[in-house]
Amino acid sequence: MNFETNETQSMIAQAIREFAEREIRPFMMDWDENQTFPVELFKKLGQMGYMGVLVPHELGGSGLGYHEYITVVEEISKVDSSIGLSVAAHNSLCTNHILTFGTEEQKQKWIPKLATAEWIGAWGLTEHNTGSDAGGMATTAVKDGDEWIINGAKNFITHAISGDVAVVIVRTGEKGDSHGMTAFVVEKGTKGFSSGKKENKLGMRASETAELIFDNCRIPDANRLGKVGEGFIQAMKILDGGRISIGALSLGIAKGAYEAALKYSKERVQFGKPISEFQAIGFKLADMATEIEASELLLHKAAYLKNTNKPVTKIGAMAKMYASEACVKISSEAIQIHGGYGYTKDFPVEKFYRDSKLCTIGEGTTEIQKLVISRNILKA
Repeated sequence: MNFETNETQSMIAQAIREFAEREIRPFMMDWDENQTFPVELFKKLGQMGYMGVLVPHELGGSGLGYHEYITVVEEISKVDSSIGLSVAAHNSLCTNHILTFGTEEQKQKWIPKLATAEWIGAWGLTEHNTGSDAGGMATTAVKDGDEWIINGAKNFITHAISGDVAVVIVRTGEKGDSHGMTAFVVEKGTKGFSSGKKENKLGMRASETAELIFDNCRIPDANRLGKVGEGFIQAMKILDGGRISIGALSLGIAKGAYEAALKYSKERVQFGKPISEFQAIGFKLADMATEIEASELLLHKAAYLKNTNKPVTKIGAMAKMYASEACVKISSEAIQIHGGYGYTKDFPVEKFYRDSKLCTIGEGTTEIQKLVISRNILKA
C-alpha cells in the first residue's frame, strides 16, 4: 500500500482548511447553541464539489475516490464535526444509494441535483423501536396499481426537515424477512410526506436530526430502487461505505482535539515550564498520536478496498470501531490536558468531546461492529 498522500488529497485538504477557517469557524458555536442547520453553507460546499465527491463527472460530481472522500470529511470535522457529519450523510448514504442501485434514468433525475447540493439528501432506515433490528421495521409500502402507499415513520434521520429528497427502506413483505424490504426515493412536497420532531441533541447540534413521517404517502413505482425485496441487502452494502464515513468523521474529531491539546500544552506554564514537558502530559499526547495513526491506517486500507471493489465489510467495521472509540478517548484526554478550561465553551475541546460520542453509535454501535467483525472472522 502507498502511504504517501497524493497531490489531489493535499490540494483538497488545503482548500477545505481555508474554507473552514473562513466559512465555518466564526459561526460554529452559534450554530451549535441554536441547533442551526446552515443550508447555505452546504450550497457553497456543493459548488466546490464536496457534496458529490464520489459522483462521476458526467453526473455533476467530482469523480473522486474514497481516499479523497476521507480527506474531505476529516478536514471539515477537524473544525466542526457536525458539518462533517452532514457532508458524510449526504454523500455516502442518500447520494451513494441512488448512484449504486438506481437506473440510468433515476441517476439522471436525482444525482446532478444532489452532487451540487441544489438538493440536500436524507436516508431513512432506523425507526423508534428498530435500531439495529431493521428486520422488525413497522413502516410499510403497499402496492396499488402503478403506485406504492407508504405508512409509518423513520427516526433519527439526518436532514429530515431540510432535505429535498430521501431514500427510505420500508417493509414490503413479512417482518423479520431480510428479503421483505424495498428502497424508495421520496421527494419533499409529496402528499403525505412530512417531517416531525427535531431532536435536541448532546452534540452534532448543527447537523439536523428529526423524524420522517408517512401518512398514506403515494409514490410511483418509478421511484423504487432495484427490485422489490432488495432494500435490506442494498442498505447493508451502503453501510459498508457509511462506516468509512463515520471513521473519517471520528478521525477528524480526534485530530482536532489532539491538535488543540498539543497547542495548549505548549502554551500553558506550570511550575516554571510548559506542561508539555511533564511526563504525564507527554505520555497522554503520545497515546493520542499513536491512536490517530492507527485509525488513519485502518481507514485508508478500507478506502483502498472500496476503490478496488474488494470485500470491505470486515476492515470497514474495524476502522469505524477503532476510530470512533479512539476519538472519544482522545477528546476526553484533550479536556484533561486543558484542565478546568477544557470544560468551558471558550476552548474547542468541550465541543469535540460532546460530538465524539455519536461516532460510537451512528452506523451501528461498537457492539454491532464487533458482531460484524466476529462473523467475518469465523466464516473465513
